[in-house]
Amino acid sequence: MKQLNSLENALFRIGAVLMIVGLLVRLHNDMACLIIYGIGCALYALMQLRQEYLGTDFVLKRLRRQQLISCVVLLASVLQTFRYGMFQRNEWLVCLAIATVIQLYTAWRIPAELSKHK
Repeated sequence: MKQLNSLENALFRIGAVLMIVGLLVRLHNDMACLIIYGIGCALYALMQLRQEYLGTDFVLKRLRRQQLISCVVLLASVLQTFRYGMFQRNEWLVCLAIATVIQLYTAWRIPAELSKHK
């Protein structure tokens, strides 16, 4: 996997923190939640999409595709929060949960697979 430089890594982490803060702010202010969560999600997804795998291992390619699907689902949850999505109520939480499960799975599996090849 191509490693991110320090600025990209910082943006990646800032995006993750902003998503969490945005979800916590939802309890008090819906509009601030949308803005903070949207910015955080965009940063996180963009940095995730900047990573690439140039190897030939089938398992790592599959895990990378799962990460890309998770980014798309994560961005779909942002579109839903801004009411541009196809859902009417709080289905964006389902999109967020699916993206989170896939992200957690790949976050554990990719380093394990990379360590097998070294």
